[in-house]
Amino acid sequence: MRMRIAVTGRQGQVVQSLIERARGSDVEIIALGRPELDLANPDSIAKAIEPLRPDIILSVAAYTAVDRAESEPGLARLVNADGAGAVAALAGRLSIPILHLSTDYIFDGSGDTVWREEDAPGPLGVYGRTKLAGELAVAAATPNHAIIRTAWVYGPFGSNFVKTMLRLAAAGKEVGVVDDQHGNPTSSLDIADGLLQIAANLVSDPNPRYRGTFHMAGGGDASWADLAEAVFAHSAAHGGPSVPLRRITTAEFPTAARRPANSRLDSSKLAAVHGVALPHWREALPPVIDRLLH
Repeated sequence: MRMRIAVTGRQGQVVQSLIERARGSDVEIIALGRPELDLANPDSIAKAIEPLRPDIILSVAAYTAVDRAESEPGLARLVNADGAGAVAALAGRLSIPILHLSTDYIFDGSGDTVWREEDAPGPLGVYGRTKLAGELAVAAATPNHAIIRTAWVYGPFGSNFVKTMLRLAAAGKEVGVVDDQHGNPTSSLDIADGLLQIAANLVSDPNPRYRGTFHMAGGGDASWADLAEAVFAHSAAHGGPSVPLRRITTAEFPTAARRPANSRLDSSKLAAVHGVALPHWREALPPVIDRLLH
């Protein structure tokens, strides 16, 4: 099916992955970023998107500097809440679906069970609060939406944890990594594949069951230290850098923003409704490391 997708954002991991995954297919990705489209400037949104006549809008761009958001709450809210709501309002006016990307940080991380879509949110910091406000703004602006929460994103593009671990390994010193936060490491390439399938479902079928909120994260769970250990092991086995790992607590690595201790998401609803189930993180990680090494 020929599909034209307007995507907010241009340089981020997921946007670059969408561009790569759609290459050579019947999907046209039009990535829009500053200055043409600036979520902090609502007047730019319609001017940038409306002339493109897209079949669907993918709302991917966001203020993602989790720690810096604590000192820039106004800007974070302007982008993540007001900007997302304005994009969704435009989708409503154009009578097209919007697919909005959100985060595990809308939960407080309590307990030890996986988070389901209907669980009560309780964000711990500014980033999570503004992303939750964005979800609410999108849902209020148009019923023709799907909100996708994902977690612990890494990939061959942009800045991410896996890239950071390889850089620290190249420096040759022992690395201390938090071992008491758990989540679902998720490849941006797999996220892109999932978003493209969901977008096709939304464009081709008006059934309300395809709309609403869904979780989409990699299979299996890990601590940050587990993920780092896997990165170092695969890197070493393929001629790349590796260093000793020291497992530490959150208290030993203070940050400006509090992180949820339990970010694990239940993605079974997405699999049942949209037919999308992302691979296990231990399967998805090695190809990304190989690309980063070579």
